[in-house]
Amino acid sequence: MPMHIETLSLISAVQSLVLAVLLWAGTHGGPGAARTSLKLRAAALAVESAAWTMLAAQAWLHPAQLLLGGNALNLLAQGMSVVALRMLLGEPLRWRTALAIGVVGWLGVAWFGVVDPDYRVRVLWGSAAIMADIALRMQALLRGGPRQGTRARMALVVMCSAAALLLVWRNGQLWFDLNPPADIIQPDTVNYLYVLLSGMQPLFLSIGFLLLYNETLQRELHLLARVDTLTGVKNRLALTESATRMLSQAQRAGRSMGVLMIDADHFKRINDRFGHGGGDKVLLALVDSIRATLRAGNVIGRIGGEEFVVLAPDTNLEQALVLAERIRATVETTPLLVDGHLLQLTVSIGVAGAEPGESDVGALLQRADAALYAAKHAGRNRVMASDPVLVGRRLLA
Repeated sequence: MPMHIETLSLISAVQSLVLAVLLWAGTHGGPGAARTSLKLRAAALAVESAAWTMLAAQAWLHPAQLLLGGNALNLLAQGMSVVALRMLLGEPLRWRTALAIGVVGWLGVAWFGVVDPDYRVRVLWGSAAIMADIALRMQALLRGGPRQGTRARMALVVMCSAAALLLVWRNGQLWFDLNPPADIIQPDTVNYLYVLLSGMQPLFLSIGFLLLYNETLQRELHLLARVDTLTGVKNRLALTESATRMLSQAQRAGRSMGVLMIDADHFKRINDRFGHGGGDKVLLALVDSIRATLRAGNVIGRIGGEEFVVLAPDTNLEQALVLAERIRATVETTPLLVDGHLLQLTVSIGVAGAEPGESDVGALLQRADAALYAAKHAGRNRVMASDPVLVGRRLLA
Protein backbone atom coordinates (compact mmCIF):
# COMPACT_ATOMS: atom_id res chain seq x y z
CA MET A 1 0.00 0.00 0.00
CA PRO A 2 1.30 3.52 -0.82
CA MET A 3 -0.01 4.74 2.55
CA HIS A 4 -1.44 3.31 5.74
CA ILE A 5 -5.13 3.66 6.53
CA GLU A 6 -4.15 5.76 9.53
CA THR A 7 -2.15 8.17 7.35
CA LEU A 8 -5.01 8.62 4.89
CA SER A 9 -7.41 9.17 7.78
CA LEU A 10 -5.14 11.81 9.29
CA ILE A 11 -4.93 13.63 5.95
CA SER A 12 -8.73 13.55 5.68
CA ALA A 13 -9.07 14.83 9.25
CA VAL A 14 -6.77 17.79 8.59
CA GLN A 15 -8.47 18.54 5.27
CA SER A 16 -11.95 18.51 6.84
CA LEU A 17 -10.81 20.74 9.70
CA VAL A 18 -9.21 23.27 7.34
CA LEU A 19 -12.39 23.33 5.24
CA ALA A 20 -14.45 23.86 8.40
CA VAL A 21 -12.32 26.86 9.37
CA LEU A 22 -12.49 28.34 5.86
CA LEU A 23 -16.27 27.95 5.66
CA TRP A 24 -16.76 29.41 9.13
CA ALA A 25 -14.59 32.38 8.14
CA GLY A 26 -16.96 33.04 5.25
CA THR A 27 -20.06 33.42 7.43
CA HIS A 28 -19.70 37.15 8.11
CA GLY A 29 -21.98 38.26 5.26
CA GLY A 30 -25.02 37.17 3.37
CA PRO A 31 -28.66 36.51 4.25
CA GLY A 32 -29.49 34.99 7.63
CA ALA A 33 -30.62 31.52 6.53
CA ALA A 34 -27.75 31.13 4.06
CA ARG A 35 -25.22 32.25 6.65
CA THR A 36 -26.62 29.83 9.23
CA SER A 37 -26.47 26.97 6.72
CA LEU A 38 -22.81 27.73 6.03
CA LYS A 39 -22.07 27.67 9.75
CA LEU A 40 -23.86 24.36 10.10
CA ARG A 41 -21.93 22.89 7.17
CA ALA A 42 -18.68 24.09 8.77
CA ALA A 43 -19.68 22.47 12.07
CA ALA A 44 -20.47 19.23 10.24
CA LEU A 45 -16.99 19.25 8.72
CA ALA A 46 -15.47 19.73 12.19
CA VAL A 47 -17.44 16.72 13.45
CA GLU A 48 -16.34 14.74 10.40
CA SER A 49 -12.74 15.73 11.13
CA ALA A 50 -13.12 14.31 14.65
CA ALA A 51 -14.36 11.01 13.18
CA TRP A 52 -11.35 10.79 10.84
CA THR A 53 -9.07 11.63 13.76
CA MET A 54 -10.44 8.66 15.72
CA LEU A 55 -9.71 6.36 12.79
CA ALA A 56 -6.20 7.79 12.48
CA ALA A 57 -5.64 7.21 16.22
CA GLN A 58 -7.13 3.70 16.25
CA ALA A 59 -3.94 2.22 17.72
CA TRP A 60 -4.59 4.14 20.96
CA LEU A 61 -8.33 3.40 21.14
CA HIS A 62 -10.30 0.38 22.24
CA PRO A 63 -12.05 -1.21 19.22
CA ALA A 64 -15.45 -0.52 20.78
CA GLN A 65 -14.55 3.15 21.24
CA LEU A 66 -13.53 3.43 17.61
CA LEU A 67 -16.62 1.57 16.42
CA LEU A 68 -19.21 3.41 18.50
CA GLY A 69 -17.57 6.83 18.66
CA GLY A 70 -16.37 6.99 15.06
CA ASN A 71 -19.71 5.93 13.59
CA ALA A 72 -21.64 8.26 15.91
CA LEU A 73 -19.56 11.22 14.73
CA ASN A 74 -19.81 10.21 11.09
CA LEU A 75 -23.59 9.79 11.18
CA LEU A 76 -23.96 13.07 13.10
CA ALA A 77 -21.90 14.89 10.47
CA GLN A 78 -24.03 13.37 7.70
CA GLY A 79 -27.25 14.53 9.34
CA MET A 80 -25.91 18.04 9.97
CA SER A 81 -24.87 18.28 6.32
CA VAL A 82 -28.34 17.26 5.19
CA VAL A 83 -30.00 19.97 7.31
CA ALA A 84 -27.45 22.57 6.17
CA LEU A 85 -28.07 21.83 2.50
CA ARG A 86 -31.85 21.85 2.85
CA MET A 87 -31.65 25.13 4.78
CA LEU A 88 -29.58 26.70 2.03
CA LEU A 89 -32.06 25.52 -0.60
CA GLY A 90 -35.01 26.89 1.37
CA GLU A 91 -36.54 23.43 1.73
CA PRO A 92 -38.14 21.93 4.87
CA LEU A 93 -35.21 20.97 7.10
CA ARG A 94 -36.37 17.42 7.93
CA TRP A 95 -34.08 17.49 10.95
CA ARG A 96 -36.23 14.99 12.82
CA THR A 97 -35.94 12.57 9.92
CA ALA A 98 -32.18 13.11 9.75
CA LEU A 99 -31.93 12.58 13.51
CA ALA A 100 -33.98 9.38 13.32
CA ILE A 101 -31.79 8.08 10.48
CA GLY A 102 -28.67 8.75 12.53
CA VAL A 103 -30.02 7.09 15.69
CA VAL A 104 -31.32 4.00 13.89
CA GLY A 105 -28.12 3.75 11.86
CA TRP A 106 -25.94 3.99 14.95
CA LEU A 107 -28.02 1.44 16.88
CA GLY A 108 -27.71 -1.04 14.01
CA VAL A 109 -23.97 -0.49 13.75
CA ALA A 110 -23.63 -0.92 17.52
CA TRP A 111 -25.66 -4.14 17.49
CA PHE A 112 -23.74 -5.77 14.65
CA GLY A 113 -20.45 -4.46 15.99
CA VAL A 114 -20.70 -5.32 19.68
CA VAL A 115 -23.73 -7.51 20.47
CA ASP A 116 -23.81 -9.76 17.39
CA PRO A 117 -20.62 -8.95 15.47
CA ASP A 118 -20.95 -9.19 11.70
CA TYR A 119 -18.75 -6.77 9.76
CA ARG A 120 -20.53 -7.06 6.41
CA VAL A 121 -24.00 -6.54 7.91
CA ARG A 122 -22.67 -3.70 10.04
CA VAL A 123 -21.27 -1.91 6.99
CA LEU A 124 -24.50 -2.54 5.09
CA TRP A 125 -26.57 -1.09 7.94
CA GLY A 126 -24.40 2.01 8.25
CA SER A 127 -24.36 2.44 4.48
CA ALA A 128 -28.17 2.27 4.39
CA ALA A 129 -28.31 5.13 6.90
CA ILE A 130 -25.91 7.23 4.83
CA MET A 131 -27.88 6.39 1.67
CA ALA A 132 -31.01 7.67 3.40
CA ASP A 133 -29.20 10.93 4.14
CA ILE A 134 -28.10 11.15 0.51
CA ALA A 135 -31.72 10.61 -0.54
CA LEU A 136 -32.77 13.60 1.61
CA ARG A 137 -30.15 15.72 -0.12
CA MET A 138 -31.11 14.54 -3.58
CA GLN A 139 -34.81 15.14 -2.88
CA ALA A 140 -34.05 18.76 -1.98
CA LEU A 141 -31.70 19.27 -4.92
CA LEU A 142 -34.12 17.86 -7.50
CA ARG A 143 -37.29 19.54 -6.27
CA GLY A 144 -38.98 21.86 -8.77
CA GLY A 145 -38.88 25.61 -8.40
CA PRO A 146 -37.19 28.70 -9.79
CA ARG A 147 -33.77 27.64 -8.54
CA GLN A 148 -33.82 24.20 -10.17
CA GLY A 149 -31.29 23.66 -12.93
CA THR A 150 -28.48 25.83 -11.50
CA ARG A 151 -24.99 24.59 -12.13
CA ALA A 152 -24.25 24.30 -8.43
CA ARG A 153 -27.32 22.12 -7.89
CA MET A 154 -26.36 19.83 -10.73
CA ALA A 155 -22.78 19.61 -9.47
CA LEU A 156 -24.03 18.57 -6.04
CA VAL A 157 -26.37 16.01 -7.61
CA VAL A 158 -23.36 14.46 -9.39
CA MET A 159 -21.33 14.46 -6.15
CA CYS A 160 -24.14 12.87 -4.13
CA SER A 161 -24.58 10.24 -6.86
CA ALA A 162 -20.86 9.49 -6.72
CA ALA A 163 -21.06 9.11 -2.92
CA ALA A 164 -23.95 6.67 -3.32
CA LEU A 165 -22.04 4.66 -5.95
CA LEU A 166 -19.04 4.50 -3.63
CA LEU A 167 -21.22 2.94 -0.93
CA VAL A 168 -22.67 0.45 -3.41
CA TRP A 169 -19.18 -0.47 -4.60
CA ARG A 170 -17.87 -0.98 -1.07
CA ASN A 171 -20.75 -3.22 -0.04
CA GLY A 172 -20.53 -5.15 -3.28
CA GLN A 173 -16.86 -5.80 -2.67
CA LEU A 174 -17.55 -6.98 0.88
CA TRP A 175 -20.36 -9.35 -0.09
CA PHE A 176 -18.96 -10.80 -3.30
CA ASP A 177 -15.20 -10.77 -2.67
CA LEU A 178 -13.89 -14.18 -1.64
CA ASN A 179 -11.53 -12.61 0.90
CA PRO A 180 -13.19 -9.45 2.21
CA PRO A 181 -11.45 -7.39 4.94
CA ALA A 182 -12.53 -8.11 8.49
CA ASP A 183 -12.53 -4.45 9.55
CA ILE A 184 -11.97 -0.93 8.21
CA ILE A 185 -8.52 -0.73 9.81
CA GLN A 186 -7.26 -3.92 8.13
CA PRO A 187 -4.73 -3.21 5.34
CA ASP A 188 -6.68 -4.06 2.22
CA THR A 189 -7.22 -2.62 -1.25
CA VAL A 190 -10.95 -2.18 -0.66
CA ASN A 191 -10.36 -0.35 2.61
CA TYR A 192 -7.58 1.76 1.15
CA LEU A 193 -9.65 2.91 -1.84
CA TYR A 194 -12.74 3.48 0.30
CA VAL A 195 -10.87 5.65 2.83
CA LEU A 196 -9.08 7.51 0.01
CA LEU A 197 -12.26 8.28 -1.93
CA SER A 198 -14.30 9.00 1.20
CA GLY A 199 -11.65 11.44 2.35
CA MET A 200 -11.97 13.35 -0.94
CA GLN A 201 -15.72 13.81 -0.61
CA PRO A 202 -15.69 16.67 1.96
CA LEU A 203 -13.57 18.79 -0.40
CA PHE A 204 -15.79 18.32 -3.46
CA LEU A 205 -19.04 18.58 -1.51
CA SER A 206 -17.81 21.77 0.16
CA ILE A 207 -16.92 23.27 -3.20
CA GLY A 208 -20.44 22.47 -4.43
CA PHE A 209 -21.92 23.88 -1.24
CA LEU A 210 -19.95 27.12 -1.63
CA LEU A 211 -21.03 27.45 -5.27
CA LEU A 212 -24.64 27.01 -4.21
CA TYR A 213 -24.15 29.50 -1.36
CA ASN A 214 -22.76 32.04 -3.82
CA GLU A 215 -25.70 31.55 -6.18
CA THR A 216 -28.12 31.94 -3.27
CA LEU A 217 -26.35 35.09 -2.11
CA GLN A 218 -26.44 36.61 -5.60
CA ARG A 219 -30.12 35.78 -5.92
CA GLU A 220 -30.91 37.33 -2.53
CA LEU A 221 -28.99 40.48 -3.42
CA HIS A 222 -30.87 40.66 -6.72
CA LEU A 223 -34.17 40.46 -4.86
CA LEU A 224 -33.14 42.93 -2.18
CA ALA A 225 -32.30 45.46 -4.88
CA ARG A 226 -35.92 45.19 -6.06
CA VAL A 227 -37.81 45.34 -2.76
CA ASP A 228 -38.95 48.45 -0.92
CA THR A 229 -37.27 48.13 2.46
CA LEU A 230 -40.15 49.66 4.44
CA THR A 231 -43.24 48.00 3.00
CA GLY A 232 -41.81 44.85 1.43
CA VAL A 233 -43.50 45.51 -1.92
CA LYS A 234 -41.68 45.98 -5.21
CA ASN A 235 -39.63 49.15 -5.60
CA ARG A 236 -39.53 51.38 -8.67
CA LEU A 237 -36.95 49.22 -10.49
CA ALA A 238 -38.83 45.97 -9.91
CA LEU A 239 -42.15 47.62 -10.75
CA THR A 240 -40.82 48.91 -14.07
CA GLU A 241 -39.46 45.45 -14.90
CA SER A 242 -42.80 43.83 -14.01
CA ALA A 243 -44.76 46.39 -16.00
CA THR A 244 -42.55 45.86 -19.05
CA ARG A 245 -42.90 42.08 -18.83
CA MET A 246 -46.66 42.12 -18.20
CA LEU A 247 -47.33 44.63 -20.98
CA SER A 248 -45.29 42.52 -23.38
CA GLN A 249 -47.33 39.45 -22.43
CA ALA A 250 -50.58 41.39 -22.86
CA GLN A 251 -49.41 42.59 -26.26
CA ARG A 252 -48.63 39.07 -27.46
CA ALA A 253 -51.95 37.73 -26.18
CA GLY A 254 -53.96 40.67 -27.45
CA ARG A 255 -55.27 41.44 -23.95
CA SER A 256 -55.67 44.59 -21.90
CA MET A 257 -53.91 45.67 -18.73
CA GLY A 258 -54.88 48.12 -16.01
CA VAL A 259 -52.57 50.45 -14.09
CA LEU A 260 -53.54 52.22 -10.87
CA MET A 261 -51.51 55.11 -9.47
CA ILE A 262 -52.36 55.56 -5.76
CA ASP A 263 -51.39 58.46 -3.50
CA ALA A 264 -52.19 58.92 0.20
CA ASP A 265 -54.04 62.21 0.74
CA HIS A 266 -52.50 64.86 2.99
CA PHE A 267 -49.73 62.52 4.04
CA LYS A 268 -47.45 65.41 4.99
CA ARG A 269 -49.85 66.30 7.79
CA ILE A 270 -49.47 62.78 9.21
CA ASN A 271 -45.68 63.04 9.16
CA ASP A 272 -45.80 66.48 10.75
CA ARG A 273 -48.12 65.26 13.51
CA PHE A 274 -46.70 61.82 14.29
CA GLY A 275 -43.22 61.97 12.85
CA HIS A 276 -41.78 59.64 10.26
CA GLY A 277 -42.25 56.64 12.54
CA GLY A 278 -45.99 57.25 12.63
CA GLY A 279 -45.97 57.88 8.88
CA ASP A 280 -44.27 54.53 8.31
CA LYS A 281 -47.00 52.77 10.30
CA VAL A 282 -49.64 54.42 8.12
CA LEU A 283 -47.88 53.34 4.93
CA LEU A 284 -47.69 49.74 6.17
CA ALA A 285 -51.42 49.81 6.98
CA LEU A 286 -52.13 51.30 3.56
CA VAL A 287 -50.24 48.47 1.84
CA ASP A 288 -52.24 45.92 3.86
CA SER A 289 -55.52 47.57 2.78
CA ILE A 290 -54.49 47.59 -0.88
CA ARG A 291 -53.33 43.99 -0.78
CA ALA A 292 -56.62 42.91 0.78
CA THR A 293 -58.48 44.04 -2.36
CA LEU A 294 -56.16 42.55 -4.98
CA ARG A 295 -56.53 39.26 -6.76
CA ALA A 296 -53.88 36.72 -7.69
CA GLY A 297 -51.66 38.04 -10.45
CA ASN A 298 -51.99 41.70 -9.45
CA VAL A 299 -48.73 43.43 -8.56
CA ILE A 300 -48.20 46.27 -6.10
CA GLY A 301 -45.14 48.48 -5.84
CA ARG A 302 -44.00 51.69 -4.20
CA ILE A 303 -42.49 54.30 -6.48
CA GLY A 304 -41.64 56.82 -3.80
CA GLY A 305 -42.95 58.57 -0.69
CA GLU A 306 -46.63 57.76 -0.24
CA GLU A 307 -47.20 56.85 -3.89
CA PHE A 308 -47.95 53.28 -5.00
CA VAL A 309 -48.75 51.53 -8.28
CA VAL A 310 -50.91 48.49 -8.91
CA LEU A 311 -50.54 46.48 -12.12
CA ALA A 312 -53.60 44.45 -13.06
CA PRO A 313 -53.18 42.06 -16.03
CA ASP A 314 -56.18 40.96 -18.09
CA THR A 315 -58.05 44.03 -16.85
CA ASN A 316 -59.60 46.69 -19.09
CA LEU A 317 -60.16 50.31 -18.10
CA GLU A 318 -63.67 49.73 -16.74
CA GLN A 319 -62.56 46.78 -14.61
CA ALA A 320 -59.56 48.76 -13.38
CA LEU A 321 -61.89 51.57 -12.29
CA VAL A 322 -63.94 49.08 -10.28
CA LEU A 323 -60.78 47.80 -8.60
CA ALA A 324 -59.63 51.33 -7.86
CA GLU A 325 -62.95 52.26 -6.28
CA ARG A 326 -62.80 49.13 -4.15
CA ILE A 327 -59.33 50.11 -2.91
CA ARG A 328 -60.43 53.69 -2.23
CA ALA A 329 -63.49 52.56 -0.24
CA THR A 330 -61.48 49.98 1.72
CA VAL A 331 -58.87 52.51 2.75
CA GLU A 332 -61.49 55.10 3.69
CA THR A 333 -63.45 52.69 5.89
CA THR A 334 -60.41 51.18 7.64
CA PRO A 335 -59.58 53.20 10.78
CA LEU A 336 -55.93 53.45 11.74
CA LEU A 337 -54.55 53.61 15.27
CA VAL A 338 -51.31 55.59 15.43
CA ASP A 339 -49.76 56.34 18.82
CA GLY A 340 -53.13 55.98 20.49
CA HIS A 341 -54.94 58.24 18.00
CA LEU A 342 -57.55 57.07 15.49
CA LEU A 343 -56.93 58.25 11.95
CA GLN A 344 -58.99 58.06 8.79
CA LEU A 345 -56.82 57.84 5.71
CA THR A 346 -58.05 58.47 2.18
CA VAL A 347 -56.37 57.99 -1.17
CA SER A 348 -56.59 59.47 -4.63
CA ILE A 349 -56.25 57.05 -7.54
CA GLY A 350 -55.51 57.58 -11.21
CA VAL A 351 -56.38 54.75 -13.57
CA ALA A 352 -55.10 53.93 -17.06
CA GLY A 353 -55.74 50.98 -19.30
CA ALA A 354 -53.38 49.53 -21.88
CA GLU A 355 -55.14 48.70 -25.09
CA PRO A 356 -54.33 45.46 -26.94
CA GLY A 357 -51.09 45.94 -28.84
CA GLU A 358 -49.80 48.83 -26.70
CA SER A 359 -46.13 48.46 -25.78
CA ASP A 360 -45.02 51.79 -24.26
CA VAL A 361 -44.77 51.33 -20.48
CA GLY A 362 -43.69 54.91 -19.95
CA ALA A 363 -46.73 56.30 -21.73
CA LEU A 364 -49.07 54.00 -19.78
CA LEU A 365 -47.63 55.06 -16.42
CA GLN A 366 -47.72 58.69 -17.55
CA ARG A 367 -51.44 58.44 -18.28
CA ALA A 368 -52.11 56.94 -14.85
CA ASP A 369 -50.01 59.68 -13.22
CA ALA A 370 -51.93 62.39 -15.08
CA ALA A 371 -55.23 60.86 -13.92
CA LEU A 372 -53.92 60.83 -10.33
CA TYR A 373 -52.96 64.49 -10.66
CA ALA A 374 -56.47 65.29 -11.83
CA ALA A 375 -58.05 63.31 -8.95
CA LYS A 376 -56.03 65.24 -6.38
CA HIS A 377 -56.88 68.58 -7.92
CA ALA A 378 -60.55 67.63 -8.08
CA GLY A 379 -60.70 67.36 -4.29
CA ARG A 380 -58.87 64.07 -3.42
CA ASN A 381 -60.41 60.85 -2.09
CA ARG A 382 -61.62 59.90 -5.55
CA VAL A 383 -60.85 57.80 -8.61
CA MET A 384 -60.31 59.24 -12.07
CA ALA A 385 -59.64 57.60 -15.39
CA SER A 386 -56.90 58.67 -17.78
CA ASP A 387 -57.68 61.02 -20.61
CA PRO A 388 -55.32 62.29 -23.35
CA VAL A 389 -56.15 65.87 -22.39
CA LEU A 390 -55.18 65.17 -18.74
CA VAL A 391 -51.76 63.96 -19.83
CA GLY A 392 -51.07 67.26 -21.57
CA ARG A 393 -52.18 69.24 -18.55
CA ARG A 394 -50.02 67.13 -16.21
CA LEU A 395 -46.95 67.70 -18.34
CA LEU A 396 -47.55 71.46 -18.33
CA ALA A 397 -48.14 71.63 -14.56
